[in-house]
Amino acid sequence: MNQKKNYKSHPFRKKWGQNFLSDTNLLDKIVRTIAPQSSDNFLEIGPGEGALTNQIFPKINSLVSIEIDPLLVRVLRRKTSLQGIKIIHGDILNQNIQELPIRNPVRIFGNIPYNITSPIIFWLIEQLDYWSDAYIMMQKEVAERLCAIVGTKSYGRLTVVVGAYLDMEYCFTIKPDVFVPKPKVESAIVKFSKKKVALISDEKYIRFNKLVSAAFSQRRKMLRNTLKGWNISKEVKEKINFTRRPETLTISEFASMV
Repeated sequence: MNQKKNYKSHPFRKKWGQNFLSDTNLLDKIVRTIAPQSSDNFLEIGPGEGALTNQIFPKINSLVSIEIDPLLVRVLRRKTSLQGIKIIHGDILNQNIQELPIRNPVRIFGNIPYNITSPIIFWLIEQLDYWSDAYIMMQKEVAERLCAIVGTKSYGRLTVVVGAYLDMEYCFTIKPDVFVPKPKVESAIVKFSKKKVALISDEKYIRFNKLVSAAFSQRRKMLRNTLKGWNISKEVKEKINFTRRPETLTISEFASMV
């Protein structure tokens, strides 16, 4: 039988996109997916009232939780079951993992505000040297775009730019009715892991991002139109047919253009 928590005591903050997990069966499924080990050091993004935190913490070595809501920080710090967790009041986007009180590389999990999903994913890329894998809950539509296969409707700029650095795996879909308050959209868990070798070097990132954005700015047009004016080498143009549309190119083909 599903058991749901009562969150009536907390004033939900819309600006922080707060939707708390309330289904114990789902929490168990998430824990099984993450598969925490006794030697693991975890970083949690947005613990809320600690529903998932409570499930993960007893199984691991150490945990740092970053929470932006000061009311929730106080709630978390009062819970006896969470004693030993380093709870930090702050915005994850302003954190550097190497400066946190935890041994690197860390594993990461989080139920994040859906309105800042993309910034958090690009934060993961910026922090590549300091984590090993990440399990992030996000809007299903964004998860589908991240994990899209080349040639599909969902395949686009986000797939390509993030995919140059990270491998993504769509774990499972989550229905709205397991959250409090209930969101209007379905959610999903995505696993992120680092590519052994990034397809784009740091110094080429800005050009790569702009090129991919230009290519997908008009999806139905051929590359020879959307990338007109870009200085792309003759060798690349001999390998890639520029009468193709952007959704037909692999991430590696895009990377070869810069």
